[in-house]
Amino acid sequence: MRNTDDDAELLKLIRRYVTPDRRYLKLGGSLLGMTGRERTKFLRKLGEAASKITPRELGILLDGGWRERNTAAWLIAVAGRTEFRERLGELLLASEGPYAGQAYCVALATFGTPSDADLLAAYLDRYLRRPDLYYDQAPAIGALLLLDAKLGADQGARFLAPAGLWQQWIDGPPSKSHDAPDSYREFIDQFCAFADESARHCTARKR
Repeated sequence: MRNTDDDAELLKLIRRYVTPDRRYLKLGGSLLGMTGRERTKFLRKLGEAASKITPRELGILLDGGWRERNTAAWLIAVAGRTEFRERLGELLLASEGPYAGQAYCVALATFGTPSDADLLAAYLDRYLRRPDLYYDQAPAIGALLLLDAKLGADQGARFLAPAGLWQQWIDGPPSKSHDAPDSYREFIDQFCAFADESARHCTARKR
């Protein structure tokens, strides 16, 4: 149970890292709609924030709501803080709330190792078997396919086989509107490119 001091610290971190310029709302599809100049400025400030925030403070944000978790995951991705790999994998698999799962997928994709692919595959193994749930299956398959391409692996193939788990999830019930899986790979790849651009302004970046 959080005490008053914990709540005060969380609120302080929210004001410092989450709500400036409504950052939490822009970390996602809104990035794609920005002009080049707007995105450059936004990513520079994001990288500077990723430089300043400490691992302890990131942990506090990850214990918060979706706004805090979404922001923290992006700051983790920008700074390359792979020590949060397992925590992000746990949050993704738990899927306790909306809106942050895509950011976890982006972070795992930026880390770029077989361990990250395993976490994404574990998520898909669980949630593609639940056609009643429309969570983060699309960004997860996109991130896994991106890692497959980078690692020379083929983990995604078993999900995309004819009549496989991906198709079963799409068909439902309920049936779902969807794009080709490769379009989700391209989508996540764009976000990873944004994280890499932001990382140029992050002095805490782990290479």
